Amino acid sequence: MKKKILIGAGAIMLLFALSGCSSRSSSGSSNADEKASVTVITAEEALSMMNDSQDLLILDVRTTEEYAEGHVKNAVVLPYDSITADSKELPEDKSTTILVYCRSGRRSAIAAQTLIDLGYTSIYDFGGIIDWPYEVVTD
Repeated sequence: MKKKILIGAGAIMLLFALSGCSSRSSSGSSNADEKASVTVITAEEALSMMNDSQDLLILDVRTTEEYAEGHVKNAVVLPYDSITADSKELPEDKSTTILVYCRSGRRSAIAAQTLIDLGYTSIYDFGGIIDWPYEVVTD
């Protein structure tokens, strides 16, 4: 009986110790996340931002072939797997608002996180063009 009590007490102490560690660890990562994070928005919210501001970049992270088939007006193509600190398509000002999309939302999520990792601070992911109910252009 004493053995079971000691094991139970040890398990409880271990849980308290681990929860204390994870708590410190979480708050450390949330402070980093507060500096910059991706904001997921709807197509409607993206269109509203496009109509309200001229000082933003609309970034299509699909392939150039997909882009040529139809894209959001004024979008710049930069395939998600080509995004680097040296990409000429990206603004020098890291606080510039960037709206990111792809075909279905998977690549835009990857690209948005890459932009955050590069130091950009105002990133909005509106998912995929398959959910874009508005006009697309082919230039």
